Amino acid sequence: MLKVKNALISVSEKEGIIPFVKELKGLGINIIATTKTADLLIKNDIEVIPIEDITGFSEVLDGRVKTLHPSIFGAILADRDKEEHLSELEEEFGLEPIDLVVVNLYPFEKGILKDWDEDRMIELIDIGGVSLLRAAAKNYRHCALVGSPERYEPLVEEMKANGGEVTLLYRLKEARMAFSNISRYDSLIANFLARSIKEEEEMKFPDILSVNFEKVRDLRYGENPHQKSAIYKDPAEKSRIGLLDAEVLSGKLMSYNNWMDTEAAVSIVSEFEFPTVAIVKHAAPCGVGIGKDIYDAFNKAYSTDSVSAFGGIIAANREIDFQTVNDITSSFFEVVIAPSYEEEALKTLLSKKNMRIIKAGPEVFSPNPILRCYPLKGGLLLQEGDYLVDEVDDWKVVSDDKPTEREMKALLFAWRVVKWVKSNGIVIAFEERTIGIGTGQPSRVDSVELAIRKARSGGHYIGGTVLASDGFFPFRDSIDLACDAGITAIVEPGGSIRDEKVIEAANEHEISLVFTGKRHFRH
Repeated sequence: MLKVKNALISVSEKEGIIPFVKELKGLGINIIATTKTADLLIKNDIEVIPIEDITGFSEVLDGRVKTLHPSIFGAILADRDKEEHLSELEEEFGLEPIDLVVVNLYPFEKGILKDWDEDRMIELIDIGGVSLLRAAAKNYRHCALVGSPERYEPLVEEMKANGGEVTLLYRLKEARMAFSNISRYDSLIANFLARSIKEEEEMKFPDILSVNFEKVRDLRYGENPHQKSAIYKDPAEKSRIGLLDAEVLSGKLMSYNNWMDTEAAVSIVSEFEFPTVAIVKHAAPCGVGIGKDIYDAFNKAYSTDSVSAFGGIIAANREIDFQTVNDITSSFFEVVIAPSYEEEALKTLLSKKNMRIIKAGPEVFSPNPILRCYPLKGGLLLQEGDYLVDEVDDWKVVSDDKPTEREMKALLFAWRVVKWVKSNGIVIAFEERTIGIGTGQPSRVDSVELAIRKARSGGHYIGGTVLASDGFFPFRDSIDLACDAGITAIVEPGGSIRDEKVIEAANEHEISLVFTGKRHFRH
């Protein structure tokens, strides 16, 4: 146990410091404080020892240097188990050890969020405060610390419960938290400075990757009940409006799978400027539709595969109206996310207790080039998100037959959807709706067969539809299947060593074949 006799206070955020220090004084603790903190406490009739009385120096360089002094750090870092440390502290400086350090750092994160200029941000890089926290955390066996206003009350409760003393376990936990916060603070600075580096790739993929996220909450479980899970957020992301900023209006807490599927659904509708609805299950689209309004778009998406859609996630990039809600509530969906809801529509949705209703800002429904990562044993894969907007003008018609204007619109729609389908991905579609989706098959021809089977089992007419493939066709068998199903135009990346055979098959069947020159694998 540590009996706290002397405390050093140096805080940037002053809120809550006065009642906290009064609690410390009530426990008989002497208070040492830096200039501005001392002035505030003295104005509130709290007895304080100014830090200048300890160091013999006033702060210099406009406050850039005020705590960096051997007398301060010696008093914090002294090992109480070594008599020579205590003797040196007393004989050299005439000081007693500092038993408690209370610091909160300059608000660098706040400056990022407010987009302050570089000169102002540089002044928010804390030097002394970080050093004080590191020193107290290093010497946690003999010194306690408080690194944020949120920890004032817990410390007071700890000390009151232990007669003014602080347990070793408590000090150890606070030390660990301090080093985690310092690491995150340094990462914020490093990432901010990276913005001034012109080499874009160096900014995205630095030699040393620092990632610091704050826990939002523990989730009930991960993909399966035996897997623990939690959700984290990057609070310093400059584009503040993200999926985790969305408002969950009703329903149970979002699960791991809910978040994964909702992210996938939102990403799909972000591809389109028109009213669009995507229905997703197990991170794979069941159906996508665009229309003159959300009601039209929802019914196009739902009719693609109403069986698979059961228990899925709905994302709409426009306000959801009462008419659409009547159709939504005729089946069961886990999550509905949209930028807004008509009043009567929302009332109906809120009555469905097991359905999560989410209202998200319009920024969520816009393309966001976030980085995506995948953990490996002992490492991490990191890549840009696949938010490339393909230009139709760059596509190449390689068949004798040319796509009609209507077919070209359908090809573009299908191509934008297939990039969100697990590889090997196949989408059969008209210009405003999916008809059949084949996803995640090891063989591309299997995905084609699955998409055709899905379309037929849903009672859809495939004649006159188009087909999009996220990767090239290695053989002509998929082209033969598409022709037999009634598909009239195909879009794929091209690039196979057997492209000529595939083109030959398209010409035999009088199918239009377009190469994009780019692929969209999604694993």
